[in-house]
Amino acid sequence: MSDEQKRDKPETAGASDDVTKKPQSEPPSEGGGGQAGSEAPTATPVEGEAKAAPMSGEPSAAPGADITKAGGAGEPPGGYKEAQAKPEADGEAAPPAAEAAAPVDAEREAKLKAAADARAARAAARAAQAGAEQGDAPAAEAAAPTDAEKEAKAKAAAEARAARASARAAKTAEPEGPKEPSPSQPLLDRLVAILKESNPDCVEDAFVNEKGGHVPYVVVKGDNWLSAAEVLKHHSELKLDYLRNVSGIDMETHMEVAYHLISLEMKRDYVVKVRTNREAPSVPSVTGLWPTANWNEREIYDLFGIDFPGHPDLRRIMMADDWIGHPLRKDYEPLDPEV
Repeated sequence: MSDEQKRDKPETAGASDDVTKKPQSEPPSEGGGGQAGSEAPTATPVEGEAKAAPMSGEPSAAPGADITKAGGAGEPPGGYKEAQAKPEADGEAAPPAAEAAAPVDAEREAKLKAAADARAARAAARAAQAGAEQGDAPAAEAAAPTDAEKEAKAKAAAEARAARASARAAKTAEPEGPKEPSPSQPLLDRLVAILKESNPDCVEDAFVNEKGGHVPYVVVKGDNWLSAAEVLKHHSELKLDYLRNVSGIDMETHMEVAYHLISLEMKRDYVVKVRTNREAPSVPSVTGLWPTANWNEREIYDLFGIDFPGHPDLRRIMMADDWIGHPLRKDYEPLDPEV
């Protein structure tokens, strides 16, 4: 081998090494088609064409040599150096930290100022209150009413009371016009007349309960109750054939039994009361005329202690047979206060 060939051999080998290091996708160098040493130029592969297999002895690129290194675990693509250099390459500069923190500092200062103002206002309010409690002379004098103001207020109050009193007196003194009679007054008058036809002394009192639907009320003496009940049920103008309810009443001075009667044919309501004393209350039973009175009279006997002579089965109906006293009487005193 000649000296020239020896000198050319390492150069050729070096060129082969360069080809091996360069990726296949790298475009050819400027000057087009120039040979490096004795190696033929590498053609750029066209997309969609299959690459020709390397010839025997031709150097080939190592797999993955054309892939740019991506950052390691947790690193940005290309590594930290590429990420830091990218804004400078794009011509963009990162905003200074002082500019980003400026709005935050201004907002914090505003909040601190507002808090300080609030504390100062509260302190001033507490000081004013403490001064008032300690008897601040100017404030006390300004707040305290004068004697003239007190006299004026007292005079105004007295005049208002006098005006109200005179208004009440004038209202009481005004003569009331004649009271309009109740629409049930004719019915009550006729009921009293019918009862007095059978016995002139059987009626003790008579009135119209205007607050209770203008129902006629008549009070019959206990001694005449049975005969009056016969008239109420069988008279042609009354025909009170249905006893709706019977109730006992403790009036403290005496006892009463109220019978609520209805005429199903005449569509009219009447109430008949029978009075009796408290010491030995007794009212004749009308169970024979109106069977509804049976249990009602037993209940009144049980709770009020009113006796009903002529009742077919007069005994307690709600309390125990050995119960002492009658719970609905106003003078009732239970033996056991917990009951």
